[in-house]
Amino acid sequence: MGLRAAVLALDAGNSKTDAALVAADGTVLGTGRAGGFQPPVAGVAAAVDVLAEAVGGALAAARAAGTPVDGAEHVSAALANADLPVEEAELTAAVHARGWGRTTEVRNDTFAVLRAGVDEPRGVAVVCGAGINCVGMLPDGRTARFPAIGKISGDWGGGGGLADEALWCAARAEDGRGEASALARELPAHFGLGSMRELIEALHLGRVPFARRHELVPVLFATSAAGDPVARSLVRRQAEEVVAMAVVALRRLELLDEVVPLVLGGSVLAARHPQLDTDLTELLALRAPKAVVRVVTAPPVLGAALLGLDRTGAGPGAAGVLRARYGG
Repeated sequence: MGLRAAVLALDAGNSKTDAALVAADGTVLGTGRAGGFQPPVAGVAAAVDVLAEAVGGALAAARAAGTPVDGAEHVSAALANADLPVEEAELTAAVHARGWGRTTEVRNDTFAVLRAGVDEPRGVAVVCGAGINCVGMLPDGRTARFPAIGKISGDWGGGGGLADEALWCAARAEDGRGEASALARELPAHFGLGSMRELIEALHLGRVPFARRHELVPVLFATSAAGDPVARSLVRRQAEEVVAMAVVALRRLELLDEVVPLVLGGSVLAARHPQLDTDLTELLALRAPKAVVRVVTAPPVLGAALLGLDRTGAGPGAAGVLRARYGG
C-alpha cells in the first residue's frame, strides 16, 4: 500500500483544473492538470470526473518520481461554480465520495486566490477575471462572501461584463442612441470589420464566435487610455465595483479600521492597467485607507494547498516550502 500525502489540493476553474499532492513539510509530490470544471453545464458527476483526471495525473507523477502515493489525509478543493453554500455542500459530498482523502473541504475558488496572497488566513480578496467575486476570511473561521452569480446577484463587471458593456455602448454610439465613442470604431476593427453593424451581425450569426468577445477587454482599456470618455467611464465603474465589494467584506469582518491585506487577482486586475490601478488607489484611499493592496499572480492551486495545510495544522515552514515551489 502506498503512502498518503498530507493534502490533495485542487483548483478548478472554467477553463482548467490543477491538482497537487503536498507532503506535511510543504513538498509537492506530484501535480496534474485537466480541463475546465463546469457542473452547471456538464452536471456534478461529469464535472468531478474532470477533477479525477487531474488527480490521476498527480498520483501518476508522484509515483513516477518514486513516491508511491495512494491518496491524501485531506482534500482541499477550491472550485469555480461553488458560489452558494448549498453548492459547496453538494460538491463536498461528490468529491469526498471519490475516496481521495480521509476528509474533504470544498470552497469557492476565490478563497484560494485570497489564501495565496496572505501570510495567514486573514484578509479580503477581489477577483476580476471572466466575472467578479469577493471573499474575506479570519483565522477563527469567519468569512464574508457574495453569491457572485451575475446580474441577478447584483454583480457588475469582470471580463465578460466589461466586454458586454463596451459592445452596448459602441452599438448605441454608432446608431445615435448613445454618446459618441471611439469604441464604435475600435471594437469592430479588432476583428477586421468596418462598423458595429457588421460586428453585431457577425456575433449574432456566429461568424465571430461569441466567446471571442473577451478579446475586446484590452481594446476597451486601450480606448480609455487614449482619452475616450465612454470607455473611461467603464474603467472607472469597474474600479468602483471592486472597491464596493472590498469595503463591504471588510466591514462585515470588522476589518475596515485595521491594517489588512486586500488581495487582487484575476486577469483584469493582474494586467495592471494604469488607469484602473490609479482609480483603485484613489477610491481605496477614500473608503478603505488601511487596506494594503497585493496583486496575486501565483497559481490558485497554491492557495488551495495552503488552505489544506492550515486545516492539517502544518507550520509556517511548510507554507514557505510550498510558496517557494509556486513562486508565491
